[in-house]
Amino acid sequence: MGDGGPVEHGYPHLETVRAAVTALYRRLSRDTIETFSVSVAPADVAFRDTDDLHLGAQRVAREIVRHFRLPDARLIVGFREMTHAANVEPAAGPEYFVELNDRFRAHRAGIGAALAHEVAHVYLHRLGLAFPTTAENEILTDTATTYLGAGWLLLDAYREDAVASRKLGYLTPEEFGYVLAKRALLFGEDPSPWFTSRQACTAYAQGRDRARRDGRQPPLAAAGWAVRRRYARDRRHAWDGPPAAPYAFAADPAGRLRVSFPCPVCHQRVGVPVRGRVRARCGLCRTVLECDT
Repeated sequence: MGDGGPVEHGYPHLETVRAAVTALYRRLSRDTIETFSVSVAPADVAFRDTDDLHLGAQRVAREIVRHFRLPDARLIVGFREMTHAANVEPAAGPEYFVELNDRFRAHRAGIGAALAHEVAHVYLHRLGLAFPTTAENEILTDTATTYLGAGWLLLDAYREDAVASRKLGYLTPEEFGYVLAKRALLFGEDPSPWFTSRQACTAYAQGRDRARRDGRQPPLAAAGWAVRRRYARDRRHAWDGPPAAPYAFAADPAGRLRVSFPCPVCHQRVGVPVRGRVRARCGLCRTVLECDT
């Protein structure tokens, strides 16, 4: 939990975020991900100043456990002085002890966001899904929390002005916006009305622009004129070396040219022959892609 210090911006973790989305599809499948098509509702995790601190935290924890379909998981929430926003030991269960930073006593609106991240830790632990390093694993957890419908809370906890700042999570605000936009493009769900933070709205809009660009990269047919020109040039020089672009050219066993590129939904690489208009289906997320190779 950042509180008062500078907030990192931009997309420094974007490749790890994309790898995390791919890992979710590989571990869960498209069918399971579609069971998370409805996000955590604001009313279900609302925390009023008049609510009892511990009873309210337990209520919100139960809602997030329910969202992640962990009916046999019981969270016991406590508060103490600590450096991080929260902590959970993802043991075998069924009881999990979640510790929240004492600062949440005064910033109760962020309790749902912190609990969403910690419950996602438990969920991923039960799936056996993890990345090699602690930093990568935290990015995986933020990405999973957001892509599966609870991470809008993390972005909404972000506040920043000339005097002070506050944010939760390991992704930048724009990266949270990017993952939320990926989810919105998949399910047609607009999280904008749920934000209470003006800065969160701005970060979401910026992340949405970046997410939309994924669907407008060659050889996808929706690519714009400028990037299409670059793609045509790279295709002419396909044998000179790999292009400085997301796509790559290679020869098939018969010597015919093929191009591979990341799926704009799950980022698994898709390969198609270079022969004009081609329709491809991603083997991982089953998205049908219109290509102009």
